[in-house]
Amino acid sequence: MYLGLDIGTSGVKAVLVNEAGAVVATASRELALSHPAPLWSEQDPDSWVDAAIGAVDDLARLHPRDVAQVRGIGLSGQMHGATLLGADGRPLRPAILWNDGRSHAECVELERRCPSLHAIAGNLAMPGFTAPKLLWVARHEPDVFERVAKVLLPKAYVRYRLTGEMAEDMSDAAGTLWLDVGRRDWSAELLHATGLDLQHMPRLVEGSAVSAVLAGEFAQRWGMANDVVVAGGAGDNAASAIGLGAIAPGDAFLSLGTSGVVFRVTDRFAPAPEAAVHAFCHALPGLWHQMGVMLSAAASLAWLAGVMETPAAALLAPLGERVDGPSPVKFLPYLDGERTPHNDATASGAFVGLRAATGRSQIVQAVLEGVAFAARDNLAALSAAGGAITDVDLVGGGSRSPLWAQICADVLGIAVHRVEEGEVGAALGAARLGRLAATGDDPAQICTRPRRLASFVPRASAASAYDEAYRRWRALYPALKESL
Repeated sequence: MYLGLDIGTSGVKAVLVNEAGAVVATASRELALSHPAPLWSEQDPDSWVDAAIGAVDDLARLHPRDVAQVRGIGLSGQMHGATLLGADGRPLRPAILWNDGRSHAECVELERRCPSLHAIAGNLAMPGFTAPKLLWVARHEPDVFERVAKVLLPKAYVRYRLTGEMAEDMSDAAGTLWLDVGRRDWSAELLHATGLDLQHMPRLVEGSAVSAVLAGEFAQRWGMANDVVVAGGAGDNAASAIGLGAIAPGDAFLSLGTSGVVFRVTDRFAPAPEAAVHAFCHALPGLWHQMGVMLSAAASLAWLAGVMETPAAALLAPLGERVDGPSPVKFLPYLDGERTPHNDATASGAFVGLRAATGRSQIVQAVLEGVAFAARDNLAALSAAGGAITDVDLVGGGSRSPLWAQICADVLGIAVHRVEEGEVGAALGAARLGRLAATGDDPAQICTRPRRLASFVPRASAASAYDEAYRRWRALYPALKESL
């Protein structure tokens, strides 16, 4: 039996996976976000630990025999979050998250300080990444910066609290702007540009390698053996790829989680910073990946549900499983700024085309289409950077909706496949990495593709209408940029 823990933004998921690779039980705990100022997004690091422990407590209470058989644990996590620890190993301040946009000025400064940044890190300096956050702390909270002993990413902090070891895997480390992504090692040059050195970093391991052993107090608490290993794990998107069996060059998927991602596996380091495409290490040795990233995917629908005080499922129900064509309303899903292709932390969301006759369903449809149009931006960026993507598996909370899947297929112009366990893809991938660390099994035998539940293909009747709608939607960002 193997345990996967996914430290997300809105919650922590835990899954138990058996020797046959099937998910036998799941548990989750919600997390709260804090926005103390415009563009800020923070979380209490200890809330991740409490949620992770609580989720495993639930599994141990309901499935004690299964939990007792766990041999390996894998961790997945939201990327980029700056978790600053003092010499005592305790957080010095709330963690600054991936969707925090306060450090845009520091991005400019970082690129000025380190002209080789793109070549080494393979990415533009964006506020979501970890390194600019440290420059912001150094400038605005110098007393905190002076006391920083270690900088950990979210899942690495959970690992530390569960094992006592500070370690990070290559895929998550690649999102800091401190990693030499091609060499898969920390870059002293990039660290120096932010006033840090190698001593501030955790040691690096591959995602499928053993990083630590579960601490005795937790093994006893959950009825596990004393030699349960914890894998290096992966950033959430690389973990989702492991859960989807996306481990061969060219494999691709679309994630509609809190954020949105178009992901493609590569067999080499293939940076394309000019298109705001991310180039990171994969969670397995010898593999890398490219990503186009939008900062508000399913989060856009969740935001609308909150504003309308109506559950998302109730908003979607009147639309059924398909629509005849585009909504007359257009939506820019830039609620937390945007990465690919605009690299604009200050970009804002907007509705355009509202009329007195506009109904709720047209607004809901506009949100789904706005996210799909942003995904098309990402798909175009990745296609330009490394060739066409012809179909994608769909994962994340948004994968529950057949309507959204069909809209994505119509907008992207490619087949979109809903897959089994698509909502727990990252946690499943983490469990698989836990298994690889515990057993040394062949990844090709373990990281298999999930069963496809349904395939959605572009409808000829909708294609031209969505092409025109996308063309009009694309014109909105530059037209509104100066006024929003």
